[in-house]
Amino acid sequence: MKALVWHGVGDIRLDDVPEPRIETPDDAIVRLTASAICGTDLHFIRGTFSNMRQGTILGHEGVGIVEALGDNVRNFDIGDRVVVCSTVSCGYCPPCREGNTAQCDNANPNGPEAGTCFFGGPEATGPVNGLQAEKARIPFASNTLIKVPPEVSDDQAILISDIFPTAWFGAELADIERGDIVTVFGAGPVGQFAVASALLMGASRVIAIDCHEDRLAMARRQGAFTINFDKEDPVATIKKLTGGVGADCAIDAVGVDSQHAHSGPAAAQANEEADKFRQEVAQVAPQNAEHQHVDDGNWVPGDAPTQALEWAIASLKKAGTLSIIGVYPPEAETFPIGMAMNKNLTMRMGNCNHHTIIPQLLELVRMGAIDPVDVLTQVEPLSDVVSAYRSFDKREAGWIKTELLPQS
Repeated sequence: MKALVWHGVGDIRLDDVPEPRIETPDDAIVRLTASAICGTDLHFIRGTFSNMRQGTILGHEGVGIVEALGDNVRNFDIGDRVVVCSTVSCGYCPPCREGNTAQCDNANPNGPEAGTCFFGGPEATGPVNGLQAEKARIPFASNTLIKVPPEVSDDQAILISDIFPTAWFGAELADIERGDIVTVFGAGPVGQFAVASALLMGASRVIAIDCHEDRLAMARRQGAFTINFDKEDPVATIKKLTGGVGADCAIDAVGVDSQHAHSGPAAAQANEEADKFRQEVAQVAPQNAEHQHVDDGNWVPGDAPTQALEWAIASLKKAGTLSIIGVYPPEAETFPIGMAMNKNLTMRMGNCNHHTIIPQLLELVRMGAIDPVDVLTQVEPLSDVVSAYRSFDKREAGWIKTELLPQS
């Protein structure tokens, strides 16, 4: 079958690989009818998340049809249409029973202390082959798969595999109360759903911060206030839009590939911090900090890993809440902790508990409360996946969220 395979930093290929098979009684095989490209995937190609295993199939978003079931998978039938949770979970260990399915004790082959297991990730997460393929083996399928209602399309369901629940999780971590003012740093796909989630939870005002006009325009269509950090100082503008108080809650939807301002009033501060940012990039992307694997403008690491965090902390009110759902690797050891402590901030972070959140989002979509397809901008065949990655990586205008069709 065809699958997108990671061969090294800056090196992904659409390869012919063996079809997956049942390996344990808890497995299922799913024929994928939809997959997608996520910003998390770019971290592995840019080298800002290390220790990938050569030959790993990428991708952690999937919708498909169940083709085979292990003996222990007793809540599905062959032919069921399912969405794949991006994180793997058993459903019966103590963390899973508490709803903390991203911290399942049994899913990660590296042991209960290893943390989150997700599809298409580095060694520390399994690794488990991913979902940018024609078929996939799903470990602990009884909990990692969720049936899709007939009223929910593949285009809608693929957006509920990871990015919508991750954004919802981020809004929950932010502890949004009715009337709160919420900032969302990063207006990519997860940021768009963070805007939507915050508004659904009762935020009176949501402010989206990015430097790409197409993304800011999409956020405005949802009703968000927008700030282009290449044109304005984001901290000063947030203070202006909050009456000088600052935001109640901030959501970091960027992660390690954060960028600093390259023009406008915020660029001067970035120039003062240039040496610090360079050291941060060298720390998180040792194989690509000097752009050793950059190819025709692709696979460039973010130039300021802590920039979104710095802006978020600086623009929060005293005793505000910071939610971090952008991905940071274990090697990221720089954090503006002093600034956060001196403002009495509450900080919450982590990987999304997909199995806990996805059912309620499927119901919201089924009822028509929200249509996630508004964020979907491209639908491409799996055969064009490398080209699609290049366009998404460069943040070409209009490339916000890309669905892949494995069976095309």
